[in-house]
Order: sequence, then C-alpha cells, then structure tokens
Amino acid sequence: MRVEVLDGLERRRRWSQDDKTRIVEETLVPGAKVTDVARRNGVAASVVFTWRRQARTVEKVGPCFAPVQITAVAETGGVSAKPPSENDGRMRLVPAARTGLIEIDLGNRRRIRVDAQVDPEALARVLDVLERR
Repeated sequence: MRVEVLDGLERRRRWSQDDKTRIVEETLVPGAKVTDVARRNGVAASVVFTWRRQARTVEKVGPCFAPVQITAVAETGGVSAKPPSENDGRMRLVPAARTGLIEIDLGNRRRIRVDAQVDPEALARVLDVLERR
C-alpha cells in the first residue's frame, strides 16, 4: 500500500504526462477495465476516462504527431500533374512557381502556408500558439 501526503494549499495530485500516457495505455490492453487500472494506480476512474477522451481528441495527453504527405510539383504544366483524390479535401493543386511552398493542415479548417525560406523559429512560435488554442 502506498501513502502520499499532500500538504500546503494544493490538495490535488499532479500527474506527469508520462504517467498519464502509461495509465491510458494500460486501459487499452484487451480485457482491461478502466476501473481496475484506476484503482491500481490510485486515481479516480473518472479522471482516467477524461485522459482517454483527451488522448482521442486534439487535447494533449502526450506528444502527438500528424501524418505528412509530400507531393512532387510538375515542372511543365504549371500545376501538379497528379490531382488530389476526391476524399482528401486537404490537398490542392499547387502552382509550379512556388516549389518551396509548405502547407500545414492543422485541422478544424485551419491551414498555414509558408515558403521554404521561412524562419524556423518564427514558424515554431506560431505553431506553438495555435496548438494551445
């Protein structure tokens, strides 16, 4: 049995991102019950359900990465030779004159386009601000 003494004004336990991720991953094992995992780790089942919901949505439980698709741009036609598929609304024809264009789809109809010469530190700051929204 583990006992944790919480003193001072703060009465809540702060869980690290690694702990949250580990506990959520335990609940994803086939046959695992959220209430058993929560009880074993000394956390309320409702909190674990919240962490699982956050892991499925945009909210962060741990680091997350988005899939990237790199496409070639045709040199002669002025637009890319391969049209986007009908079910992928994120891809568009890109003019050949802008071969260094980088398009980042953030979801929820938010998209950023930058040139290859973009300042990486400035782009990182912009993405950090948008990620928090």
